[in-house]
Amino acid sequence: MWNIVSDSSCDLRRSDLVSPSVHFETVPLRIHAGGKEFVDNDSLQVPELIAAMRDEKGPSSTACPSPGAFARAFAKGDKTICFTISSSLSGCYNAAVQGRELFLEENPDKQVCVIDSKSTAGAMVLLIRRAKALMEADPEGEHFEEICGELRLYQAAQRTVFTLENYDNLIKNGRMRPLVGTLLHSLGIHVVAVGTAQGAIQVVAKARGETKTHKAITSIMAGSKDCTGAEVIICHCENPAGAVKLKEQMLQDLPVKSVEILPCRGLTSFYAMEKGLIVGY
Repeated sequence: MWNIVSDSSCDLRRSDLVSPSVHFETVPLRIHAGGKEFVDNDSLQVPELIAAMRDEKGPSSTACPSPGAFARAFAKGDKTICFTISSSLSGCYNAAVQGRELFLEENPDKQVCVIDSKSTAGAMVLLIRRAKALMEADPEGEHFEEICGELRLYQAAQRTVFTLENYDNLIKNGRMRPLVGTLLHSLGIHVVAVGTAQGAIQVVAKARGETKTHKAITSIMAGSKDCTGAEVIICHCENPAGAVKLKEQMLQDLPVKSVEILPCRGLTSFYAMEKGLIVGY
């Protein structure tokens, strides 16, 4: 049995990937906010999480899964490929690598490949779906190393761009000065940032108003790579209307193949906050 494992920043639920020959497992991160611990599994209610973060006067925090949690997920298959959120943003990649070592010590006949997505959300969805397609084309698992190599090349070609409207979490965690956050919000200015090749975050633009923000995003996408035939995933944090408008702008401005909209799970909601949009392509 092929096995795909991802941490919960991928914004997919288990029911989103069904295959007779490929098992899919997500390993949840944990979020601490408002005196509560939220497990980022399929039953987490994002509005409840956001409300707790809003009411929390101090900083909220996240905790990555343990190596043991990854090892248990690896045990669900014979040949496993694991994707994690960017190692520049979280310790998930290191935990997954340690989990791989633990698992293979007791199961030397199995195979596990851990890939740092150097991103999150939609870019991970694209990686997972590509992995599923390659696995289903090789039901006997004869080309494990070749598939891992192809997925690493595919990862290097992925891009991420996102925009924020709510800066409360950044302010509370000391990543933005309160005066700056208040000014941006009062002026209706949206920060637009990209994921770098190393998996870090870089602010590249500020736009006032929704329409200018969406046009800034499509301009950044066009400048980052040839988007002809690209598959695009927009993940939104409680902002389906904004995601639809951004999709319309993309279809107008770019020669993409498709644009799909998904809701953020807990971890990506923690980073994006209300109205945030994360684009993987």
